[in-house]
Formats: sequence, structure tokens, C-alpha cells
Amino acid sequence: MTISVVYEDDWLVAVNKAAGLLVHRSWLDRHETRFAMQLTRDAVGCHVFPVHRLDRPTSGLLLFAKSAEVARTLTDSFAGRQAAKEYLAVVRGYMPEQGSLDYSLSHRPDAIADKFAATDKPAQPAVTHWQSLARIELPFAVSKKHATSRYSLVRLMPETGRKHQLRRHMAHLFHPIVGDTTHGDGRHNRFFREHYGCERLLLHAARLRLAHPVTAAPLALTAAPDPGWQSLICEFGWKRALD
Repeated sequence: MTISVVYEDDWLVAVNKAAGLLVHRSWLDRHETRFAMQLTRDAVGCHVFPVHRLDRPTSGLLLFAKSAEVARTLTDSFAGRQAAKEYLAVVRGYMPEQGSLDYSLSHRPDAIADKFAATDKPAQPAVTHWQSLARIELPFAVSKKHATSRYSLVRLMPETGRKHQLRRHMAHLFHPIVGDTTHGDGRHNRFFREHYGCERLLLHAARLRLAHPVTAAPLALTAAPDPGWQSLICEFGWKRALD
């Protein structure tokens, strides 16, 4: 599991996080010794401060600040919905061309990560927009109900940043993200493991746009999917959809 630096200046550093890498030390895995925060610090030679979350199984753009002051400014920007995030995902079924879901999410504490968190939090507003980029129908009967299986490559644009928001929203729409072992469909996850050697969540933080916290200049960051993603994109003929 690795990270690669995709942007750096005197105040910020953005990395492309590998799927399966924790952002920082967590109750999720007390024995893990490698974290995105540590690897980024080692890569740039200074302490870094996290400003937003990226789930462990999700790959892609992760932004750090080089000082606590800049971190606070960025955290406020994310909380105030002033940062535009775009993700790529492969989901089960054919998604409509575009749409939005405004569906509040109740708090579901994790037995390990949220061990000390309050359990009586009210449902929080959550909004996700999507755009369908490409589709494919495969000649495999993953489900007994259908002789073929359909999948969509989608761009997801969350307005809010609730825990597991994109994964839960796609599951709510009956288009779970492939590789999601918590909210997804085990039959399709198994199909991708056995036929394509894909053992990860197919969710990638691809783009991030925001105002620079110090200069106020527009900042547009991108992170390319990893080779496993690229292999699937070529296999399914989806490369032109991302050009």
C-alpha cells in the first residue's frame, strides 16, 4: 500500500492514497504500522495535518496541510461545502444518466472505530449527485434472476461528507458499489474477485476543487485510478468515457 504526491506547495500537499491504507492510526486496526499521514510526512519531510476523511477501502485524493492554522482553514472549507469533490465508482446495474439523492443518513457506529462515540445522534442531511459515464452488459449470470449482468461507471459528487455516504446512497438506490463488503452485494463482489482479480472497493476520489486557503487562487487537483482500475476500464471499453 502506497501513496504518491500529486501536488505540493509551501502550505499544502495532496497525495493519491492506495485502497486499504488508513489515513492515520485508528481503532480499526491497532496492529497497522503504515498510514497515509506517516507516508506523506516521510515523502515531504515535514509534519502534516489531515483536513478531511477518506475511508480505508477508498483510493484517491487526500489533502493535508503543513500547519495547524492552514488545516483549520481547510477544515472549515470542507465543513462549509466550499470544496467540490468528485469520485469514480463502478456500480451494479444501469444507473440513470444523471440525478441526485437527498437522503438523510442515520448514525451507524462502528463497533471498533466508534467505540467511544455517542450512539444517539439524529439522522444527518446527505446529498449526492451522480452522472453515468458508461455501461456494460456481461454474459455472466451472477444473479439467478438474470442471464447477464450489468454495470455502470459513474461520477459521484457529494455535497455533504457523511460517513460511508456514497456507499450507503448507492445501496439505497439499489446500485451498490462493486467491492463494498458492508453495503454491497456479495455475489457481484465475488464475481469481480474471481473473474478480474479485483479484491477492492471500486470507489476512487478522482478530483478536488477548492480555493487555496492562503492565496485564494482556484485549486484543481486530480488523481488517476490505480493499475487495477485502469485494467478494468480497458477491459470494459470505458477509456473514452474518462477522456
